[in-house]
Parts: sequence; C-alpha cells; structure tokens
Amino acid sequence: MQYQRIEEGVFLKRPNRFVAEVEVGGKKEIAHVKNTGRCRELLIPGSTVYLEKAAGSIRKTQWDLVAVKKGDILINMDSQAPNKAAEEWLLSREFFQNLRFLKPECRYGDSRFDFYGERDGERPFFMEVKGVTLEKDGAVYFPDAPTERGIKHIRELCRCMEEGYDAYLLFVIQMEGVRFFSPNDSTHPAFGDALREAAEKGVHLLARECRVTPSSMEITNPVPICL
Repeated sequence: MQYQRIEEGVFLKRPNRFVAEVEVGGKKEIAHVKNTGRCRELLIPGSTVYLEKAAGSIRKTQWDLVAVKKGDILINMDSQAPNKAAEEWLLSREFFQNLRFLKPECRYGDSRFDFYGERDGERPFFMEVKGVTLEKDGAVYFPDAPTERGIKHIRELCRCMEEGYDAYLLFVIQMEGVRFFSPNDSTHPAFGDALREAAEKGVHLLARECRVTPSSMEITNPVPICL
C-alpha cells in the first residue's frame, strides 16, 4: 500500500487519542492520529514522525500521522494500513495460490470479519486481521490494551470452523526485523487464553512482518508465533 504527499516531522505531544501536535517544516501543526491505541512507547516527544498531507481537504486537520521512528526501527502506526496491505497480499496469491474470490468486510453472525474468501478445491474461509505495533527487545506483542472485541472475533472464528469454514487470524506486524510474535499476556491475559484455545481448535494463526518506508507498507516474511 502506498501513501501520497509524505512529509517528515517531529512529534511534540498528544492532547487526546485522536490528534497530535507536531512540527512540520518549522511550523507547529495539528495532525490526526490514525491509531486510537495507547502507543505510549511510540509517541515520545522529539520522535521523528511521518505525515501524509490530505489533498484538497477541508478538514480541521490537514495532516495524518502514519509512521514513527523508534530508535532504528520505522513503525507504521496507521490502523487502516494492515487491512489494505493484507488485501494486496491475498490478491497477489502468494499465500493462497488457488484463491478465486475475495470479499472485504463480510458479515458473519453477529460479527463482521475483515475478509471472506473462496479457493479452488478447499473450504471457504474467513480471515480477521490485527495490526501489531508494540515492540520490546525485538519481539512484538498484541494487544497493547485490553480488547474484548478481539476476544469476540476469536470466538467467532472458532464458530466458523464448527460450521464448516476455514478460519484465519492474521497479525500484520507493522515493522520488519522482529524475532517473534506473542500475545500480550501481561496486558490482557484473557486474549492470550482465547488465542491459545483457538489454535488448539484449528484456527490458523499467521504473523507476517512488513517492509515499511515513510510512504508505503508491504507484507513480507512470516514471523514465528510463540503462544
């Protein structure tokens, strides 16, 4: 996935979860934060950030904060990017070579999954996508805050399997060069328990890192999952 009109800036502060004060081109600006998570380890005053300028927009904020430097690591923190990157990856047929149909945002029961797909000679599948931005010592974790919605999605994926579908949970790691992925049991142990139970029931767990630049993000290599 590709951004347009990217500029480098400096993060100053985050008055609330929706906006950040940044410095761009020597001027103080207000930017929309495209991630409502805590991101406390990322948005540190003085950090280098990358912002997309809205073309022809009449919004109050003319900038979207999409990526941040954490030491030597460039992390995409746009919560919409994982689904866009996942759709491109799935349609490339690198993973499902026999994919013949893909529908984003498909309702199933009381949930709406990110993707429904069909493959030649195999059961149809549902896939839920989670973006991962929390990194510690080269490992990455999800979630960075308690997520009852995430647990609900896991349980619905298990129900899909019981009713004859395949089920996939894809963790899109919004950076590269990581060692492994694990559920963040210290923040939300119930999510980790649900994830381990889903794996035992046959839900396919995938973790993929991304090649990230200030203006793009592309899914690349598989990452080991440690449950």
